[in-house]
Amino acid sequence: MARTLEAAALVATALCLSSLLGFAYGHEKLDVVGKVFCDTCRVDFETKVSYGLADSKVRLECHNRTSGALTLSAEAVTDKTGEYRLEVEGDHEEEICEVQLIESSEPECSSLLEGAVHNARVALTNKNGVAQPARFANALAFAKKETLADCAQVLLEMGVLPPGLGQ
Repeated sequence: MARTLEAAALVATALCLSSLLGFAYGHEKLDVVGKVFCDTCRVDFETKVSYGLADSKVRLECHNRTSGALTLSAEAVTDKTGEYRLEVEGDHEEEICEVQLIESSEPECSSLLEGAVHNARVALTNKNGVAQPARFANALAFAKKETLADCAQVLLEMGVLPPGLGQ
């Protein structure tokens, strides 16, 4: 009986150690998740009349902090809700990584607002206290060429426009 317990303990120890080796030598995989939307009010944030842009393209690029050299480049296409997911291998702690807009799927919603931010920085490392593998990028927007007629009322309801200005 003692011999059986000894053998079981030995097997359990071996399994624990082998799982630690796999963890130590395993490749990090992180998912960059984000959304591309159509800014129908040309205000550079989502409103109730904004919508996700399906089949639009984004690019993730990482650059060395010191030299600026490109270390990673990957593209993704948004799904029917305007969301995208990019799987990234390896740790990019010492790099600056950003998702940027590449191409809108809708010609009528393909403008980039002047002065707006057209990229979203993401931290691609497990050494920053975030336990889950998903890294969420801020939503990015292409804008309609012309503002929708409903926008004044929508912005008034949101409290963005002072009363009387939106009429």
